[in-house]
Amino acid sequence: MIERIIEASLKDKFQVLIFAALIVTGGLWALKNTPLDAIPDLSDVQVIIFTKFPGQAPQVVENQVTYPLTMAMLAVPNGKVVRGYSFFGLSFVYIIFGDGTDMYWARSKVLEYLNYVGARLPAGVSPALGPDATGVGWIYEYALVDRTGHTDLAQLRSVLRKRDRKGHIATDDDYFRSR
Repeated sequence: MIERIIEASLKDKFQVLIFAALIVTGGLWALKNTPLDAIPDLSDVQVIIFTKFPGQAPQVVENQVTYPLTMAMLAVPNGKVVRGYSFFGLSFVYIIFGDGTDMYWARSKVLEYLNYVGARLPAGVSPALGPDATGVGWIYEYALVDRTGHTDLAQLRSVLRKRDRKGHIATDDDYFRSR
């Protein structure tokens, strides 16, 4: 079969040129008309509720702020996952929505439910919505690992702390060149 294609191509070079021109034209048309996104956002829509409760232990923040907010946000329409995190004086509640949910619709629904639950929170506690960003910002994570087994944890930590003048983490090459 390939031999026949090669023989036909050698016999009728004009048709090969026309076929190649059609392929190039189709490729240029596809290049021009295909929408591109530098970093496609494949993450789910999420809304973050941030609450300050200064001077309180994590357990108190959990009981008085995070738990009531989390329970109220479970009823938000189209909500897929609700996660609550409590720290010293801080509470974060993440509401992750299903596919196809508009971010601004999700934020408005969370605000509606936030107004409802606000009366059940301690005095002086004012929950706020986080920025209208997606999970793409959470992509960059790294692990500093020695696969050779020659470096202990203290040395790995010193590699991690070694920074250049601009505050960027230095590369392994920079670290080993300086020794």
